[in-house]
Amino acid sequence: MIKKVGIISKWGRPEPPEILRELLPWLSSKGVEAFCDSTYQSLDEFGPTRCDIEEMPSKVDMGIVLGGDGTMLWAARLFSMREVPLLGVNLGGMGYITEVASSNLLQTMQNVLSGDCTTEKRIMLSVEHKREDETLAKLSALNDVVVNKGTSARIIELEVLVDGISITRYRADGIIICTPTGSTAYSLSAGGPILYPTLNSLLLTPICPHTLTNRPIVLPGDAVVDIRLISVSDNVILTHDGIVSSTIASGDIISIRRSSQVTALIMPPKHDHFDALKTKLKWGER
Repeated sequence: MIKKVGIISKWGRPEPPEILRELLPWLSSKGVEAFCDSTYQSLDEFGPTRCDIEEMPSKVDMGIVLGGDGTMLWAARLFSMREVPLLGVNLGGMGYITEVASSNLLQTMQNVLSGDCTTEKRIMLSVEHKREDETLAKLSALNDVVVNKGTSARIIELEVLVDGISITRYRADGIIICTPTGSTAYSLSAGGPILYPTLNSLLLTPICPHTLTNRPIVLPGDAVVDIRLISVSDNVILTHDGIVSSTIASGDIISIRRSSQVTALIMPPKHDHFDALKTKLKWGER
């Protein structure tokens, strides 16, 4: 039973206030309490409960994300800690994981309250940046983890191990490790395959490898992938879900595995992943 809804929006866009002026009274009429952060003070007349966004997952039954995939990825990392389901409303471009159009939000919310929507659990990645005996960072990601050469024009050399077994050394612009959800993001642009989003798999995709036979590899979901930087460079960076997190030094190891947390995404009735791909990738058009 949905009684409390948290609302997360991309600050600075013109659409969220207009959407919320319609959504907040509608939720109130259904007996649902809406939680918002302090971003839009002008909406206080509609009676949302103000809440620090970091505390929101512990207070609500679901979240509504108003924005693009970037906003959704940020919300996923926050709400996955309590497995609170998220409904993504697309205000961006592609919108692979924010699939509901703003014009359909109220109808979709009616379906949610009526129990007509399904929830998909998407795997996430757990990442550790290690230097000798020290762990420099622990991160999580819904889409992908990327080791790349930054702004340097030179390729870098990386050794990749799976479950402690060395696969090969890549001379490339970098390496992408992604989830099935992330297979339609950076990895797709780098020539990786599209994985069905609910699969329990990881995908390793080299970025512009010097050896053309270095192709993407689909790995089991319980695999542990270690990436060790061989090159001596001061400009190799680690990103998670597009966010730059740290600089990697020669000898550092980036260890990636499936996270114990998942992101729960609310899907509208009759949702079809293949229809979404056909629409967003314009399959069948000439």
